[in-house]
Amino acid sequence: MINKQEMLKIQNLHVSTNNKKIIAGLNLLINKGEIHAIMGKNGSGKSTLAKVISGHPSYEITEGKIFFKNENITDEEPENRSHKGIFLAFQYPIEVPGVSNIDFLRLAYNCKQKKLNKPEIDPLSFFQLVNHELKEIDMNSLFLNRYLNEGFSGGEKKKNEILQMSLLKSELSILDEIDSGLDVDALRSISNNIKEFANKDNAILLITHYQKLIDYVQPDYVHIMDQGKIVMTGNATIASKIEKYGYEYISLKK
Repeated sequence: MINKQEMLKIQNLHVSTNNKKIIAGLNLLINKGEIHAIMGKNGSGKSTLAKVISGHPSYEITEGKIFFKNENITDEEPENRSHKGIFLAFQYPIEVPGVSNIDFLRLAYNCKQKKLNKPEIDPLSFFQLVNHELKEIDMNSLFLNRYLNEGFSGGEKKKNEILQMSLLKSELSILDEIDSGLDVDALRSISNNIKEFANKDNAILLITHYQKLIDYVQPDYVHIMDQGKIVMTGNATIASKIEKYGYEYISLKK
């Protein structure tokens, strides 16, 4: 039997913001080479969990621990988590007027290189590198010289998040509703990018409301969150049950 290597381990996590408890005793284990998805009603704590794993300062961990590759990162700064290999694709990527996409991407790439004691890359070499990644995800190079996310459609913003993930070679990628606001073609394209990025040395956590993303990606595990904790875990067929019966399906199975 092959021993799986733990990528992310969350133990008895309790999280509050503005004195309101949002996550209450959550446990989760994600191993290398796995794709997990989390579904749940609005307000169940899905997006909060994504932000807490990445180290968002607005949330207070009142109890529990978060381990990344067997290292306790519960109190780690967000930038250190990023440098260690955690990536969060935002549900609503912000627009940054005056900062070109390629400058932002090169800065992010070189910051990680510096943290890892690796040589930073010059603009020309980076242009060649990022163009290779653009071809891999079928994204137009014209987006490099536009201001970061400014005037991008919903699908283009999400594609740009996938580009960042691919460029940084993130070990744990958390994609928070990467499928929201996408048309059918864009969703299929993003789903293919996710599947192609996944390998035995990384892990992916999808936060989603929709069965269609689950159908395309076919994650190894699907978790249902309710009132700040995971209340059900299974395979991709859970999503079809939720689609058919709604979240009442959880009550039926209890």
